[in-house]
Amino acid sequence: MMNVADVKAGLLDRSIFSAADVYERELERIFARCWLFVAHESQLPHPNDFVTSYMGEDPVIVWRDGGGTLHAFLNMCRHRGNRLCRADAGNAASFMCTYHGWTFASDGTLTAVPGLAEVYGGELDLRAWGLVEVAQLAVYKGLIFGTFDPAAPPLEAYLGPQRPLLDFMLDRRAGGTELIGGVHKWVMRTNWKYPVDNFGGDDGHHLITHASVRKVPVDAIDYGRSVVDQYNKNTHAREVAFDLSADERGRIEDALARTPEGILRDYAREHFPEAIERLGREAYRESIVESVFPNLSLNSGRHMIRVWHPRGPRATEMWSYCIVDRDAPAAVKDALRLHLTQTFGPAGNFEQDDINNWQQCTETAAGWVARRYPQNIQAGMSDRPGAEIGRKLGVRLRGLYTRWAVLMEGREWPAIDLDSPDWT
Repeated sequence: MMNVADVKAGLLDRSIFSAADVYERELERIFARCWLFVAHESQLPHPNDFVTSYMGEDPVIVWRDGGGTLHAFLNMCRHRGNRLCRADAGNAASFMCTYHGWTFASDGTLTAVPGLAEVYGGELDLRAWGLVEVAQLAVYKGLIFGTFDPAAPPLEAYLGPQRPLLDFMLDRRAGGTELIGGVHKWVMRTNWKYPVDNFGGDDGHHLITHASVRKVPVDAIDYGRSVVDQYNKNTHAREVAFDLSADERGRIEDALARTPEGILRDYAREHFPEAIERLGREAYRESIVESVFPNLSLNSGRHMIRVWHPRGPRATEMWSYCIVDRDAPAAVKDALRLHLTQTFGPAGNFEQDDINNWQQCTETAAGWVARRYPQNIQAGMSDRPGAEIGRKLGVRLRGLYTRWAVLMEGREWPAIDLDSPDWT
């Protein structure tokens, strides 16, 4: 089994992408212990609203009770294990199991069992057979996370230095964000770690993988440089200092210049002052492409949230959401949804490039001979001048697999220092 030392040497055992025993250990030591994204608050605005999702391979119901309190339960009847709720989303004060009629309220309590007196002699303690509740549930700026592990650290400590990156995507306007357009779901023949590391550290693939897409104007992006002037024009009445260095000016101009032209560019420019005021100019980035370990990925430029649900060592079910500013005009929201569908939808221009690579990597790495040769993630390990880009990319990629190795070694949460190099 690969360990932390192997990762620090820039080597990955290829069997971790196909071995059944490794996958079972991941379900136990990673997905049953880490904080996992399960929903967005905008999906559950009212009492008794619910959405169904997964934590690893365990189905869950994220459910507001009648008083509005948020819960997450294992989507499993406590009697024979039948799936309790089979809908994607809705509003219900209770669910009745379709097998034997056990009925559970939105706060998880078992409220009715047919034949309670005749079958159980009236001795079944309903209070002891409520739904299995997720050990911890927490919200970070609209994103709802859960963990089955009561010993897991608080969510904000777990997110650590990634929090400013999330803020860039989630907190640019006072109204926060919401999900629109439902959820795109499809299954890929790839190990879940390939797409996670693609978003979490493999920025180096763009020029090669997406070369053909870059040759046609599918993004309608204009790389002009007029953003700062527009900012100054829009903020003449605001008391906002905007004394930029040349580096800051270039970075901020690039940030908005990479927004698709037209209505989306106009919207980004109009509300750029609000983002600067809320986040500070040092927090403004060109875009955020990041993975929150283990299986949540975000792309701010595409207004996209993705969850990579594991479906065995060689399959992943991908759930893709469009996230937008809640206060954005309807026309902007619709344009963002269409832009995401065009580029990273199930048949998106960029999406097909990535999926082909991930599937081929998974298939090839499963070969008996192939598994004898390690995967190389040594980018940026050289101290030679000129390797700065490689160092940035390599650190992120090795950091992701270091977290993986730390948890797979079986270390308990109290023994894991979230500020140590073995975690960050």
